[in-house]
Amino acid sequence: MSMTKVNLIGFLILIGSMLLSCNPKSSETEWQSLFNGKNLEGWIPKLYHYEVGDNYANTFRVRDGKIQVVYDEYENGKFGERFGHLFYKEPFSSYHLKFKYKFLDQWLDDAPIFTYRNSGIMFHSQAPETILKEQNWPISVEYQLLAQEKEGEVRPTGNMCSPATEVIFNGKMDPRHCISSTSKTYKWDTWVNGELIVYKDSLVIHKVNNTEVLRYTKPQIGGQVVKGHDPSIKVDGKLLSEGYIALQSEGQGIEFKDIKIKRIK
Repeated sequence: MSMTKVNLIGFLILIGSMLLSCNPKSSETEWQSLFNGKNLEGWIPKLYHYEVGDNYANTFRVRDGKIQVVYDEYENGKFGERFGHLFYKEPFSSYHLKFKYKFLDQWLDDAPIFTYRNSGIMFHSQAPETILKEQNWPISVEYQLLAQEKEGEVRPTGNMCSPATEVIFNGKMDPRHCISSTSKTYKWDTWVNGELIVYKDSLVIHKVNNTEVLRYTKPQIGGQVVKGHDPSIKVDGKLLSEGYIALQSEGQGIEFKDIKIKRIK
């Protein structure tokens, strides 16, 4: 092969590499941080009995580079059924979400007993501005977070719960409000890595500490649990192909960090 041909081939390879590096689709593979580590910029609180944007008693706050869900400023130390959620400002459709969480040694004893060492991340949720003041939970799917309650008892995390939603599990519509994962049981003061992989309205995968623990398909509106909602929003049978992500508050202290997302096709 002549030097001229070698040079030409090298030139074409160089041009091709440059074009690939300029491909705008490459941005779809980049991780985006949802939390700046300093404040709640980009996040919207909504608590039961309160208007959108009212962060009652600083339920959601930032401390030492973590989003905390805490109750030390609650009147008389009572939860009062102030179920709350902190929403990221924009919806997502197909994505890979990663986060770390750890429970705090704080639980308000007038909260329902099921909330002890229990929290969650809601996804494919209705928009926060569509949640009515007297609506207890958003219509959404939940990646449920649990920690050990009693020594020696199994209590997996990374489960699925369904406030006014339903999913297909093992090939059929599952009537349970919550479906347990296959994860290990973790102590409350342990940092745990959670992952959520969502493909629009088709497939959802839960992972805990890099291991898949649950998968299901066709998340859709349906079922009960949520009350006080706008009936026009709850269209049973409607597949959920996108929605908002929110951190939950149910009377149990918890903190989150390293919250990031990658959009996928």
